[in-house]
Amino acid sequence: MKKESGEVDVIVLGVGTSGEDISLQLLDAGLDVVGIEPSLVGGECPYWACLPSKMMIRAANSLKEARQVNSFAGEAKITSNWNVVAKRVGDLTANWNDSGAIKRYEEHGGRVIRGFGKLDGPNTVIADGQTFTAKKAIVIATGSRPLMPPVPGLADTEFWTTHSIMQMKELPDSMIIMGGGASGCELGQVLARFGVDITIIEMRDRLLPDEEPEASEVLENALIDEGIKVHSGTEVQKADFMNGSFSVKLAGGQELNADRLLVTTGRRVELEGLGLESIDIDETSDFLPVDENMQVKGNIYAIGDVTGKGFYSHVGLYQSSIAAAHILGKVHHSASYHAVPCATFTDPEVGRVGLTEAEAIDAGIPVAVIVKQLPLTFRGMVHGVESGMVKLIADRKKDIILGATVAGPYGVEIMGMLNLAIHAQIPISELRSIMYAFPSFYSTIGEAVGAYGRGVTTALDPSYEGIRILDALVHTVGQPGK
Repeated sequence: MKKESGEVDVIVLGVGTSGEDISLQLLDAGLDVVGIEPSLVGGECPYWACLPSKMMIRAANSLKEARQVNSFAGEAKITSNWNVVAKRVGDLTANWNDSGAIKRYEEHGGRVIRGFGKLDGPNTVIADGQTFTAKKAIVIATGSRPLMPPVPGLADTEFWTTHSIMQMKELPDSMIIMGGGASGCELGQVLARFGVDITIIEMRDRLLPDEEPEASEVLENALIDEGIKVHSGTEVQKADFMNGSFSVKLAGGQELNADRLLVTTGRRVELEGLGLESIDIDETSDFLPVDENMQVKGNIYAIGDVTGKGFYSHVGLYQSSIAAAHILGKVHHSASYHAVPCATFTDPEVGRVGLTEAEAIDAGIPVAVIVKQLPLTFRGMVHGVESGMVKLIADRKKDIILGATVAGPYGVEIMGMLNLAIHAQIPISELRSIMYAFPSFYSTIGEAVGAYGRGVTTALDPSYEGIRILDALVHTVGQPGK
């Protein structure tokens, strides 16, 4: 029988995606685990982010495909119905009820404490009036929170966050989205395809400002073609809500109005209130520093957003396996972040792994850059792709790819092969030796690196220079003095 308080093997602060994952791994290994979570067990991903948003994207993409019937196969009449989407999302999230997740946790032998946990030294956590002492480890997996921009008047309005969108039952006629990152672009395109008049505002110089500029251009053009209005490189100076309508004033004096205002300006880690001072760590830090075993210090571990290695569920899940193995005394690989994948599930999708060109140059790495246009590949041609590209960043001193971006249909899926290539540092010469299924989207990688030679690769794209660039790189690597 679980104690109301007392000693346990492991305390997990935050039972979101990564916190739940590490808990189940440790429980299945026979450890006594207590998870402390103030919100829904499972975290943002299954209730408010990754999964429900992708369900919405799937619905919106089906509308796009249906509307293309007239161009490819005949004639079709389409009537959209947001109620169908809202019901599917409600079913997926159990209407934002985590009783199933709690039951799963308990069936594995764990116990969930609903509330906030606070460290009281290197081995103790206080939560919900109870005190627990960890014999083996404390894992901090408290995630992140939405970052609210300091826009005058914004806090006084009932603006929406992604939580509001996930629970939305009725569509507004119009919406302004502050933030042109992955979430803003994904949700903006979804709602536009269901008939909502969408305007996206991005303070930095382009949409998806952390991605390659070529990918940003591909996506921005696609969104504009669908009727979405984009204002990039401009700040919002004021936000207001009057007479049932939101208004935002831009830096240039332009005023925009809409029924709803959605804020998707990023996320931030909040370490305040975790009791970090009791283990001599500054709670005003941006992130918790971790080593290759996910240790902060002693028996304190951290995984997920709080580590600052990427606000992605897959980063937290990757880290949870490392931390669990280390806690259990198992042999495991060390954490490495040279091949972190980033995925934006717009249409076209944008998948990136490793360094961007700018990041590589800033790091002082001599690079060779090649860009293969998707419309000028055979699969792109038959699929009717109008824009898209594969961009590879290669190390001029090594026969490897340091970074890659794919913007186009199934861009995130195409990225999978490049994810492996960069993670395992597979030589470009080896990528050239692979037999690629033809014509496929992933064979664009083969065309880009020259696996087919100049025949297929340049048949539709006679000006393509990638093969020549990589020929020079591959032939130079390994020569004396190079």
